[in-house]
Amino acid sequence: MITEIEDFFTKGCGRCERFATPDCSTRQWAHGLNELRRICLGSGLVETVKWGHPCYMHEGRNIVIFGAFRGDFRLSFFNAALMRDPEGVLEKQGPNTRHPDMIRFVDNAQVAKLEPVILSYLNEAMGYAEAGIKPPKEQGDIELPDELVEALDSDPELAEAFHNLTSGRQKSYAINLSSVKKSETRTSRIAKFRNHILAGKGAMER
Repeated sequence: MITEIEDFFTKGCGRCERFATPDCSTRQWAHGLNELRRICLGSGLVETVKWGHPCYMHEGRNIVIFGAFRGDFRLSFFNAALMRDPEGVLEKQGPNTRHPDMIRFVDNAQVAKLEPVILSYLNEAMGYAEAGIKPPKEQGDIELPDELVEALDSDPELAEAFHNLTSGRQKSYAINLSSVKKSETRTSRIAKFRNHILAGKGAMER
């Protein structure tokens, strides 16, 4: 996976064999992705790279992350349960996603058309970060480390696989990661666990 922001916009995320080739999904959506980048930076968000994708932060909290796929590109919101979505533009990433959390684009020109809406939603999310407001815990939720929640929010394939795990397997990851003190170590461990989760296994299973 990439670690330098410019690589995403010129080569891709580095997570598949199409990286740095003309067939990379970021090439197809280059104009729209750069427009999203302009809007996010113009709103005052801080640009970083997380999980191989551009991630935009405010007040030390992740606000949105980009994703590019064969058929669309996406602006996904963290803490989506808080978003009011008055324009009805948010969609769920997949069948196991609890809350609508992304704006999906199937045309590069859509970004400019939706710019006022995007800015409004970014400002709403930034306001929650400034106020320290987080979504309420839902009944039956397993307490997951923030780094794992963020990884699931940014990676639809990983999120679907994780939510399909038994509660015991989900808990095994929560316990394993919570035993680590440093945030960067937890993030690194999550990256190593990814294939394990996709395989439907618990943290301690071989």
